[in-house]
Amino acid sequence: MDKPVDIPSPPSAEQRPYSYERHGVTIEDPWHWLRDPKYPQVEDPDVLAYLHAENDYFQGWAKQHQALIDRLFEEMKGRIKEDDSSVPLRDGDFLYWWAFKPGAQYRTWYRRRVPFVPSANGVGSEPEIIFDEPVEAEGKQYFRLGALEASPDGKLLALLVDDNGSERFELRIRDLASGKDAETVTKVAFGAPVWTSDSAGVVFTEVNEHWRSYRAQYHRLGQPPEQAITLYEETADPGFNVGVGRSHDRSLILVSTGNNATSEVRFVSSADPSQPLTLISARKPNREYHVDAAHGKLWIHTNDDHVNFRLAEAELAKPDEWRTVIPGSDRVYLTGLTAYRDHLALSSRVDGLDQLSLRTYAGEETRIPFKEASYAAFFHGNPEFAPDSYRLGYSSMVTPMTTYDYHPETGELEVRKVQEIPSGYDASQYATERLMIDARDGARVPVSIVYKKGFEKDGEGKLFVYAYGAYGTAIPPIFNSNRISLLDRGWACAIAHIRGGDDLGHQWFLDGKLAKRMNTFNDFVDVAKGLAEAKFTRPGRIAINGGSAGGELMGAVVNSDPELWGAVVADVPFVDVLNTMLDDTLPLTPGEWPEWGNPIEDKAVFDYMRSYSPYDNVKPQDYPPMLITGGLTDPRVTYWEPAKWAAKLRATKTDGNLLLLKINMGAGHGGKSGRWEGLHEVAETYAFILTEVGKE
Repeated sequence: MDKPVDIPSPPSAEQRPYSYERHGVTIEDPWHWLRDPKYPQVEDPDVLAYLHAENDYFQGWAKQHQALIDRLFEEMKGRIKEDDSSVPLRDGDFLYWWAFKPGAQYRTWYRRRVPFVPSANGVGSEPEIIFDEPVEAEGKQYFRLGALEASPDGKLLALLVDDNGSERFELRIRDLASGKDAETVTKVAFGAPVWTSDSAGVVFTEVNEHWRSYRAQYHRLGQPPEQAITLYEETADPGFNVGVGRSHDRSLILVSTGNNATSEVRFVSSADPSQPLTLISARKPNREYHVDAAHGKLWIHTNDDHVNFRLAEAELAKPDEWRTVIPGSDRVYLTGLTAYRDHLALSSRVDGLDQLSLRTYAGEETRIPFKEASYAAFFHGNPEFAPDSYRLGYSSMVTPMTTYDYHPETGELEVRKVQEIPSGYDASQYATERLMIDARDGARVPVSIVYKKGFEKDGEGKLFVYAYGAYGTAIPPIFNSNRISLLDRGWACAIAHIRGGDDLGHQWFLDGKLAKRMNTFNDFVDVAKGLAEAKFTRPGRIAINGGSAGGELMGAVVNSDPELWGAVVADVPFVDVLNTMLDDTLPLTPGEWPEWGNPIEDKAVFDYMRSYSPYDNVKPQDYPPMLITGGLTDPRVTYWEPAKWAAKLRATKTDGNLLLLKINMGAGHGGKSGRWEGLHEVAETYAFILTEVGKE
């Protein structure tokens, strides 16, 4: 039993008159003042005082349950191999991999020259450390390595580092012989940089003051950074973000621009990016295309004539003349491709299950088989153009992550690594199911569920449900060692594959966006009710969790069906939807309109958004216990969204249930950095739901 600890009274944020009018409607927002006008600098003493008061209140609760939090943390930590490492991958003359040193929060990156030739004394080439994250992160509250790219000649590293959570990365060039940084190219990079083929230059993207990735730059090493050449700058659409990449055969540098629904790609030789870019095909609304190159051709993955995408090819000299190689299919959803020397590696999804195939350039296709009824599988991404085998990842709700090498000559799936659970794990003690639950409009929603054998389907079970439901992001049914702390306490855990993700195809995504957004929320509620009807649980014994757009989901369903939930955890929740989408000065807003709609120009969008925006629909009623998190430096979901939502809930709800707000004062969208710090936050989440639903 945890010792009683005095908890301060819940904070109360002052209400200050503020209103505005749009489309003839007056919007009252008395907590508008929580947005510091100097953001991204947050200096307003009243704002900081409120955030600190909420954090103090959270810490008071945490101290009361410290023994449970510590116990959960140790359980979870015990399932993580302290000196875990990746399986080495060959790239040119080296094998590259990462490893954790025991106790370390961050990875250390290594390489070893190949082929491995022992010397006269029997000792071969020793591993060399090329980047030591624990050393780089020492003394910093936050540290994130955004990219690590070795130059083609193996002598240099291009590094992206963020040390405050703002996702504005510093691009450095490190000399591997000395271990010293040779130059800093920019302090506002975003996305992985690309090397020129002669290792003497890098192509990269930068964000502007609105945190929008707006241009691609080419920097020649040794030149002043301000003399970088602008390869492309997006000026036509402020909602389009610019990205750079490289064809897998390394012949081309690809410069893309687009939003969540439309894309446009250009290319230039990786030998000389200073030459004019070649446009592949001009942007068309709601058409996406993604490009690779091999054997003198472009290989194009596009949804131009079928919602589930097709594969096309084009000549470099006529890049806009696309010829179908694999037509679109109502059943097979083509999700990606990589062009290797001998094969096109194709990823697809059939009935919501991942499929991996290798297709020769003569058209012979081999599907890599997997045995479980529900699983996730993906190509890991061999950096070499002509690998001897293909690296895969595989997992299910009961099967730890497994790394394979697939050998196409023999069809062998060679196990290279199985996720190790040091404290022990017996998969035979757990069961997983894949259910289809009817939504109110007749759609059938997949649900992946796992529980320990012996779980009684008597309607009294405790259930944890996670979902996201946006941007066409599927949530794969994979193993999560943290989840065992709930399963072993008698819980069932489920993933609801609701509309807004693309789990059942691209149309499944389209049916959860824009004017169909309510489908996402309804699907989640209907899944919960369906699982109760199937006797997994009952209303009031369901804990739910979602983050970012999934946090919007949490906000919508606590407004609509509060009696269903025993506890709600909303991480960095996008809940102030209407205000954010009306403000085109915010980092993401213009680029988000294809997902949510533009309420500035369209009154119908304004009215629809206002009907579900979680912050705008808080009303006097009983709400379940809630834990809300945010990050002060978060550029994606700004800190004032969770802060305003918590303040309004406190002032409006009619119950005495616990409401906690935790704002990470030195972190952004992903929460605290470092594997143990992040794990501690998971332990806090689990402690919250166990004490509120499980009454542990």
